[in-house]
Amino acid sequence: MVSVCLYFQLHQPKRLGQYHVFDINTNHNYFDAERNEEICTDVVNKCYLPANRRLLKLIGETGKKFKVAFSVSGVLLEQLESYAPEVIESFQELAKTGCVEFLAETYYHSLSYIYSREEFMEQLKLHEKKIEELFGQKPTVFRNTELIMNNEMAAFIENKGYKGVLAEGADHLLGWRSPNFIYKTVCNQNMGVLLRNYKLSDDVAFRFSNKEWKEYPLTAEKYAKWIDNINSNGEIVNIFMDYETFGEHHSERSGILDFLTSFPKYVIEEGNQFMTPSEMFENLSPRGEVDMHEFVSWADAERDLSAWMSNPMQNNSLQELYGMEEAIKESKDEKILQDWRYLTTSDHFYYMSTKWFSDGVIHSHFNPHGSPYEAFVVYMNVLNDLILRLGHGGAKIKISEKPSKNVMKKRQKQ
Repeated sequence: MVSVCLYFQLHQPKRLGQYHVFDINTNHNYFDAERNEEICTDVVNKCYLPANRRLLKLIGETGKKFKVAFSVSGVLLEQLESYAPEVIESFQELAKTGCVEFLAETYYHSLSYIYSREEFMEQLKLHEKKIEELFGQKPTVFRNTELIMNNEMAAFIENKGYKGVLAEGADHLLGWRSPNFIYKTVCNQNMGVLLRNYKLSDDVAFRFSNKEWKEYPLTAEKYAKWIDNINSNGEIVNIFMDYETFGEHHSERSGILDFLTSFPKYVIEEGNQFMTPSEMFENLSPRGEVDMHEFVSWADAERDLSAWMSNPMQNNSLQELYGMEEAIKESKDEKILQDWRYLTTSDHFYYMSTKWFSDGVIHSHFNPHGSPYEAFVVYMNVLNDLILRLGHGGAKIKISEKPSKNVMKKRQKQ
């Protein structure tokens, strides 16, 4: 019997508007509220509401044998509460079934672990609080922004009492081994790691509508058979992807929503089962170790941090951002702190990527700015205004400071 862990990420950033140099010190409204509401509403109607309705029905039709996990960023939850509270209600209905698990993550979908453990923990606590308030669950499994993980981080998370973490089953990490077992890292004592089966996940997330794909069309029966075949090479299969896959990345006309609610029935009919991440960790044991000495993510072909940290624009803006942290928090200004935290969202740095070929096309597709360079200019204009706001409040920080040194000192203390 194969145990299937189906997990979906939900996140929409607060996108910056066209903030010009002339806006600095005169306009503190950084975010494009109209566009953010438009995009959020569009995704709600194409994906979140129809997919949630179908999953709730599926849980009933399978006698609660179907189970699924979500991680929803705090940034998105805020937008849903403002623009589409009916989506929150639909997730609450799913939570009541006992078949849906909500995972922990950074509230602002940030790279904070890499730059500030203090901010990382604060965002984690904010997210846990939000999940408990809305869905009545205390998360016990952690999934970091974009599945970013390494040995040190896994050990850090284990020390915080989590049952396990999710990570990418990258080829360079596994070598000849299969992602279809629970592992632990070389730095973990007991906590397990669920590794994404990227082939089966991407068959749906990226290839489902591709008529040039040799396996097109992907039917529910075919996909369930592929999962069943894992019985000869593993005991679990971790299918992780963006929830927006269903209805937004692939339109309803493609049949993706029908596929979502059909393949689980075939999986169950084949004698296999669905389990949430926490059930995986409670019922199964690690079968080996993986060495994530470098950060691994599910982004781009490299499966590393290069989607956010591969050019001077990205690195400089990240250093400037986290170099302001101490002054931001000392200011005790909640509005400034909130704006700063929205700026920690990883998407802002993703838009600054200058990669080419297929990865570059994906970065460009999601970029609300005209180019990576425009994304950088807008972002730095916003940071400069934020610094001036701090200065007016008496904070000791200057635009000319070198925050990279502050960041390094802070990391050495941690």
